[in-house]
Amino acid sequence: MNILVTGGSGFIGSAFIRFIINNTNYSVLNLDKLTYAGNSLNLVSVEKNNRYSFIRGDISDRKLLKEIYSTYKPNKVINFAAESHVDRSIDHSMDFIQTNIFGTYVLIEEFESFLSKNKIMNPLFLHISTDEVYGDLLPNDPPFDEKKRYEPSSPYSASKASSDHLVMAWHKTFRFPSIITNCSNNYGPYQYPEKLIPLIIQNAIRHKPLPIYGNGLQIRDWLYVDDHVRAIYRVLMDGRLGETYNIGGNNEKTNLDVVGVICDSLDSLLPLDNAKIKKYSELINHVDDRLGHDKRYAINNKKIMTELKWAPQETFSSGITKTIKWYLSNHKWVESVMRGKYKFERLGLGKK
Repeated sequence: MNILVTGGSGFIGSAFIRFIINNTNYSVLNLDKLTYAGNSLNLVSVEKNNRYSFIRGDISDRKLLKEIYSTYKPNKVINFAAESHVDRSIDHSMDFIQTNIFGTYVLIEEFESFLSKNKIMNPLFLHISTDEVYGDLLPNDPPFDEKKRYEPSSPYSASKASSDHLVMAWHKTFRFPSIITNCSNNYGPYQYPEKLIPLIIQNAIRHKPLPIYGNGLQIRDWLYVDDHVRAIYRVLMDGRLGETYNIGGNNEKTNLDVVGVICDSLDSLLPLDNAKIKKYSELINHVDDRLGHDKRYAINNKKIMTELKWAPQETFSSGITKTIKWYLSNHKWVESVMRGKYKFERLGLGKK
């Protein structure tokens, strides 16, 4: 099996590549633009493996994709490539339109063209999406299932919804061999520090304010990244063409609860000796809420659990402990990210 992974140097994509190289005999070509969130350090452990190769490039580059498809001849394409931060989409929506919509379109069209000219065994285009395309839930609403109507709230989720619709339309019109997965909030090692959990960890160990939007009662379902990767692998191997699979961690928690768990864990793992504060929770700082902030996401993952026999292995307690310990043990990775182009001062991290 030859797998083309787009956005493979990012958080979830790199976790998937490490899984494939370490647990299968498949070959992987990673196509990544290496923007701020793509980091080659995420794949140091596999970069010398002869089944792994890398090309720096943009999924919107039609000429490059033609060359990759004709030369590498992948039978599986897994599209992780995306602009994914809601705040950024509010500030710079065009980047999201370009990558998430137009980039996905080019990726689909060139793969379809390639398949029409070549006999490829069991081809598949697996599109990785988000639960945010479904919009908001009220406290007593049932979790999102695969039949939930799309109601995106931000430029980010609207662009991902658009890309999902392109995949669906190409399957229906052209019988394009595709599957979509929609996941809940991921967390774990190697996550870019603008996202809530790594941001809180990094701010806390630097004794900086822990920013929480509004009252912090927004609810998310949290999915440990390695559980997500295992789910994607099950879909890759046995998912049905034309289907959508929702992937969740069965861990609905408010943002305030998540920050509280991190603070309590750090109180034990990294005690505050001779500091101005006695507990990390004293650093919590409520800030103005995000524009159009969805109040609750929740995933019904019964379909993938029943059809593909997948279930999350990590509880939130076990997953967050692993995550915190990883960040405490990998200062060099964090520092390398913080020296990048993004202005971490906006997030309260600053630069050393």
